[in-house]
This record gives sequence, C-alpha cells and structure tokens, in this order.
Amino acid sequence: MAAFDLAEHPHRRFNPLTREWILVSPHRTKRPWLGQVEKPAPEKRPSYDPKCYLCPGNERAGGVRNPQYTGTFVFDNDFAALLPDTPTGEYHQGDLLLARSERGICRVVCFSPDHSLTLPQMPQEAIRKVVDVWVEQYEDLGARPFINYVQIFENKGQMMGCSNPHPHGQIWSNETIPHLPALEQASLQSYLEEKGHCLLCEYLALERSLGERIVCENEHFVALVPFWAVWPYETMVLSRRHLTSLSELSPEERDGLANIIKRLTTRYDNLFETSFPYSMGFHQAPTDGQPHPEWHLHMHFYPPLLRSATVKKFMVGYEMLANPQRDLTAEAAAERLRNLSEVRFDQRE
Repeated sequence: MAAFDLAEHPHRRFNPLTREWILVSPHRTKRPWLGQVEKPAPEKRPSYDPKCYLCPGNERAGGVRNPQYTGTFVFDNDFAALLPDTPTGEYHQGDLLLARSERGICRVVCFSPDHSLTLPQMPQEAIRKVVDVWVEQYEDLGARPFINYVQIFENKGQMMGCSNPHPHGQIWSNETIPHLPALEQASLQSYLEEKGHCLLCEYLALERSLGERIVCENEHFVALVPFWAVWPYETMVLSRRHLTSLSELSPEERDGLANIIKRLTTRYDNLFETSFPYSMGFHQAPTDGQPHPEWHLHMHFYPPLLRSATVKKFMVGYEMLANPQRDLTAEAAAERLRNLSEVRFDQRE
C-alpha cells in the first residue's frame, strides 16, 4: 500500500482553537461540477446612490438622516439584534427548556462615503481610518459595565447576507461572550496553563518556519490559510507581536493591519476577478475587566467561493449532520492566493 499523502488521501485535521476535527478530501477536487451556476453581480456602482440608506445625507429607517460624512461614519443599528434596555430575566421549564435575557449594543460602521467602493478598492490610508474606528469602538463599547465582548465583523456580498453593497461593517457587543469566542478562549487558556506559552504565538512561529500556508505578511501581521481551514479560501490574519486586543496596537501596527487587509482582500478579488464575498471578523480579549494573557489578536476570513465566481460552498449534508469537510487543501489554497497579484484586476495597465 502507498504511503499516506496529505495532498492526496482523505484525512482529518485538528483545529486547536475550537478543538474540532475537519474532514479533508483532496482527491475530490478532480470531480466534475454539474451543480448550480449563477451570474456574478455587476461590478459597477455609482459613487452615490439616492436610494441607499447608508450614503451621506440620505434618510434611514424612522426618518433619521445621515450627516454629509466625508470619511467613516458610525451609528447605532436601526434594526439592532441586541438592545441595551432589555430587562433581566430567565425562562425555564424543567432542566431542558432554558432562556436568559441578553443585553447589548449594535452599531454600523460605514467605511467610506463612496458607495462604489469595497475595502480592497480603498487606499490604504482610508483603511487605516477604519482601523482607528474599530479601535475606538472596541474601547468605547467595552468600557460599558454590561458589555463583556465586542464582536467586530463585515459581511461582504449578497451571498453572505449583506443587505446593502455600500462599504460597511457591523459591531455587535454582548453582555456575555458569544459561543465561538468562548470556545477559542477555553482552548487558549488551557494551552497557556498546560504549556506556559500562547497557542497562536507558537502556531504562527510554526507556520512561518514552514511557509507553505503563508499568503502574505508585513512587519506586524501575517495572513495565512490555517491548517484546519474549512472554507475553500479561508484565511486568518495574526499579529506578529503578542497582542490581546485592538487597544494594544501601536500606530505602526495600525498601519500594518490596514496594509495586510488591503493586500489580502485584493488577492481575493483577483482570484476570480470579481468583488469577492466573505464574512470576516476579529477575535480578541473580552472586555470584562479581567486580564486575558491567553488571547492573541486575530481575524478570520470565511469566503464561500470554491471554483469560480459562480460556484459556492455551503455547509450542507454531511457537514450539517456530521462534520465540517473540505476538498481543497489549505496548502493548495494558500499557494493560489500567494501567487496572485496585489494590484486589483481592474486596475492593471
């Protein structure tokens, strides 16, 4: 029998952040595709849309009108998933039916007044201003006594549930630590207690020594395809210095974060020459007033496109009922992303 080959044979990979196993089936990339094919959304949008509720000067829900903002713009979400004045309470029936009230604050961050842009199309200096806003919002929301976790994220593209193409992200701040950050925190804390070192510091050092899953890096951040990736071109951005949250970023590291975001998202757009959809977000220390040396600041990018701008991956069948699974290996995805230009496809001469 032939020796086991990571690039050819089915296997499982362990995710040390969530302590879950991922099934990888690299031989399945050879299968033909006869599934659903959709036409990509058109690229061209106006710089200002009079019907867009996020554009400067336009009316939002309930008659609120946006200011004529010229940079970033933050406001409390008009359709917030969490509310600060939710009364404290609990519902339970026996030991099986349990619900508890949850307070929070949800905000929208408009990245730019220009309706036609996305993050990879914005100049690095403008992305740096978005980074500054993320830091300010993390600190402002996290300072409130009832807020214990601040989740910063962006859904880009209709297929990721984005209801408006205007460049924007969201911030949901919770009274409790949400499920996935809580899983990561437990793993990070356990690793620190058992090994005496940061899990992600050691993981980053290992990946940089191997090099095969690194996409791009600068002096302060590294973008890589994690060994345990589930989504086809999933990536993780890690700070090279051990930082627990956005609050600890130096001015130079804020520049570095803006730089790596632009370079990575430009590669995404170049992959299939389209405005590449994804969900991305930060994972960082809770804002519960406790020290969290176990945390290491990082971002996750989860893009659904698999083989082209028309072929997507969703969690279905086996993945919903048994185990997350992927065909494209992390190494193959990283190689393809790494080899792409950092000049967006529509800006080449």
